[in-house]
Amino acid sequence: MKEINVSGKVRTATGKKASKELRKEGLVPCNLYGEKKGENGLPEALAFTASFAELRKAVYTPHVYVVNLNIDGAEHKAIMKELQFHPTTDALLHVDFFEVNETKDITVGIPVNLTGHAQGVRDGGRLNLSIRKIDVTAPYKNIPEKLDIDVTDLQLGKAIKVGQLQFEGLKLATSPEVVVCSVKATRASRAAAAAEAEG
Repeated sequence: MKEINVSGKVRTATGKKASKELRKEGLVPCNLYGEKKGENGLPEALAFTASFAELRKAVYTPHVYVVNLNIDGAEHKAIMKELQFHPTTDALLHVDFFEVNETKDITVGIPVNLTGHAQGVRDGGRLNLSIRKIDVTAPYKNIPEKLDIDVTDLQLGKAIKVGQLQFEGLKLATSPEVVVCSVKATRASRAAAAAEAEG
């Protein structure tokens, strides 16, 4: 996984009004959830702010990053778990980070990358990508930047499901029944098949 550095400051003032003021200054309210659990049994959150300018590189991208957070001089490794955007302006409102280490498994969505030229496409069909990411579970050091899926042998009218895939060192967390990609017949391919059947 790619890594990116983000610096932050511990946030003392919380609540909607304080968050609004921070956003005016180009800062984004964030929470870092770690291993430590509070009295309610839920992970404790460290509230901090980070600059939008630094966060945007990790947010507006198809890549998945491990974020090296420096919060008031304390170093943390984390991944972004939840992002909140404004419903009309798409402005970044809030980020939840989840602390990671080299041994603990994390589950994260990794982009799908189709390789090869599908047989079904050579036969006149059209390749459809149904999902852009597959959820995988592994220690973050084992997680690749993308999942390469070879579609060379994919025939017309056939699909590849998550359950047919295997990647070394990764557990797939997306349901095995989910279709990743398929080759659909086009009007031209159906006409060609009909002509062949008649001929």
